[in-house]
Amino acid sequence: MNLLKQILAHEVFPAMGCTEPISCAFAAAAAAEQLGVPVERIALTVDPGTFKNGAAVTIPNSRGQKGNLIAAALGALIARPDLKLEILKAVTPAILEQAQALLNHNAVTYHCREEEKAFFIEARVDGGGSSARCVVIGGHTAISLLEKDGVPCTAPGNGVGATGDDHGYREQMRTMKLVELLQQVTDGLDDDDRAYIQRGIDMNLAVAEKGVDLKRNAFQLQQMMKQGLKADDLFYRVKQKVASAVDARMGGMAEPVMTSGGSGNQGALTVLVPYLVGREQGVELLRIQESIAVSHAVNSYIKSFTGELSVICGCAIAASISAAIAIVYQQAGIDEEKICHAIGNVIGDLCGIICDGAKSGCSMKIVTGAEASMRSAFMALAGYGVSNDDGVLGRTAEESIRNLSKISLEGMQLVDATVVHILQDKAPRSGMA
Repeated sequence: MNLLKQILAHEVFPAMGCTEPISCAFAAAAAAEQLGVPVERIALTVDPGTFKNGAAVTIPNSRGQKGNLIAAALGALIARPDLKLEILKAVTPAILEQAQALLNHNAVTYHCREEEKAFFIEARVDGGGSSARCVVIGGHTAISLLEKDGVPCTAPGNGVGATGDDHGYREQMRTMKLVELLQQVTDGLDDDDRAYIQRGIDMNLAVAEKGVDLKRNAFQLQQMMKQGLKADDLFYRVKQKVASAVDARMGGMAEPVMTSGGSGNQGALTVLVPYLVGREQGVELLRIQESIAVSHAVNSYIKSFTGELSVICGCAIAASISAAIAIVYQQAGIDEEKICHAIGNVIGDLCGIICDGAKSGCSMKIVTGAEASMRSAFMALAGYGVSNDDGVLGRTAEESIRNLSKISLEGMQLVDATVVHILQDKAPRSGMA
């Protein structure tokens, strides 16, 4: 399997709802399927990033409830891991009532493993005198352990979910120059890849039509334009659409989006920004599809350094860099100098924006990211880039991305713990049992 197909298979997929809570639902469903009897109790343990992203986000088909707990309870009762991250489309009124009863009777417990640095979810379900456990590590459907009463149920990778080892291609990317990666991706693009990328475009455009009805960030941008406070230009139209898509996701709309790097919000930015810009700039569709393949690949490349969930905002930084490079590719191809300018311009602007969890306010950050990606790309196409003497920028694209990783993994290592403690202090909102 070529590199692009591995990225598309493991990081670009439909998801309904914020991917971390839905991954909790998936893990609970996989354990419950093995249990084989009605679930009586659930114990959920997650890493700090997953805790953050389940703290204040609305869960689809939950009647407005928030958090990892209700997601896990719904997943355990559905017990359909084959639905992967679209599992909550199977919620019925009866299932929601049963899930609520589990929560009301304190039958769902919750723990954040604060020392955990990698993506980690453990769901244990009990019922009928038996217990089953599912552990997901490294990716949203990457099952590393599945057992019933302490006995392994099946070998990982049997179709229930991908194994953690499936992300080995990221190690390969870490050894590559960015332009080498982009050459492989564009050379390896075939008709099946184009059809899949187009499916993601269509899916994310559909969601972007609906979020404005929630009267959140996208609606406010629309009102400002109508009041003459913002111009009805390319930048406004792109930002308003991307904000609407994220408003819909974070608002719990039961609509799937195509992810990027396993994130729906990042999928909205990496897909919609280059698509909308390309269409308005008169770029042919085949070239736009190629640029979105580039966008997904760059997002994956950055995550190979910063990790699956980072203390920095992936939407505002990683996805913004990816979309900026996609715009550059549309007009200049794989131009190393312009790509390096685009990366430096985004990092010089947004480096250090933290991730404080998934929530309705994420659409504020995605508007910032969309603005930065377009501005950075058009400046790069004009030959302008922030000097590598500035701040953490490196002399090459790869050095800048590695420096960004150092800021995230070394310089900001206490951020997640601090955010988790703040969210725990707001336990009724965070979903803590």
